[in-house]
Amino acid sequence: MPATKKGILNRLNNNFAKLTPGGIREFDYQASSIPGIIKLTLGEPDFNVPDAMKQAAINSINDNDSHYAPGNGTLDLRQAIAYFMQDRYQLNYDPENEIAVTVGATEGIYASLSAIINPGDDILVATPTFPLYMVVTKILGGTPVEIDTSADNFILTPAKLQNVLDKHPNAKGLILNYPSNPTGVTYTKAQVQALAEAIKATNLVVIADEIYSELVYDGPHTSIASFIPGQTLILNGASKSHAMTGYRIGFIAGPKELMKPVSAIHAMMVTAASDPAMAAAVAAFGTDAGKEATLKMKEAYKQRRDFVVDALKQLGFDITTPNGAFYIFAKIPAQFGNNDLKFATDLANQGKVAVIPGSFFGAGGQGYVRISYATSMDTLKQAMTNIAEFINKED
Repeated sequence: MPATKKGILNRLNNNFAKLTPGGIREFDYQASSIPGIIKLTLGEPDFNVPDAMKQAAINSINDNDSHYAPGNGTLDLRQAIAYFMQDRYQLNYDPENEIAVTVGATEGIYASLSAIINPGDDILVATPTFPLYMVVTKILGGTPVEIDTSADNFILTPAKLQNVLDKHPNAKGLILNYPSNPTGVTYTKAQVQALAEAIKATNLVVIADEIYSELVYDGPHTSIASFIPGQTLILNGASKSHAMTGYRIGFIAGPKELMKPVSAIHAMMVTAASDPAMAAAVAAFGTDAGKEATLKMKEAYKQRRDFVVDALKQLGFDITTPNGAFYIFAKIPAQFGNNDLKFATDLANQGKVAVIPGSFFGAGGQGYVRISYATSMDTLKQAMTNIAEFINKED
């Protein structure tokens, strides 16, 4: 392999020097080498893609659907997404110019932030949260401003938002992720409405990552776009709701004035999503089979949640019971102090269970661990047995 030319590294984007390695993937990678490890680390559904979605992709391939699609995605899929948003959340988006199909919600994060960030812009981020928001903000030259919500049961209150805005009056955007990764906490309609009223008085662009919106267990999901549609870009997709992580289908929905630059950036980055994957997503978002598949998965997740919450509480973990997604954000037992990285490392090495340290998710995460229950009940039962043995041994 040729050596890197002297001085060539000085040509790289300076913003990359501000970044730190991705803690979640790195911790998962290291834990994977431990013999007998049970991994409750990643947000990867253990279900197979539903048959109707698979068959739609197969039909697309057999029909030689292999040419460039429109940059914003096929019209069939944009219409299915518009139906999905109206049917589930009573939100109306024009499939012609208010929806863009992305290569996963991850690309949607990059495209939406690219559309609003100028160098030096402050982007408010309610934490603990998925760390990619902060990473992308830094790459684009913005400054993430973390808002620690741990004192308020992981809910961003209007009062806390106003306090931060007083210190950052020129903030450009606000990132909300609910149901939340990593906490599983979501907002009630009243909480969403109160927060929207506070945002309405500002010029903030809200990027609402609602990728887990179909996995709310008690009561409906309320999108903040219900109250401030002109200020909101919604991110969503098929990965979590339909176990289609590998298909890489996400979408962005918002007012056409905001979607115009978002769509242009998206098209320049990826041209368009894959034709067979989009065909599968039409079945996911636009059919009764897609809706029924999600409901079955959600019921299984709820049973797993209840089992794991009960087991962990009996072992001394302090938990705000999550009402969405498939994560539990647990405060580690008092006897272990507040060092979540040490706790998670020891649990992996000694207890053979891998979870993610809470400090990887920003302000408010220290002393917690994130546990994914997107795996089988048998695996979860063994994991809880291992954790109990680890805790009792330490006692």
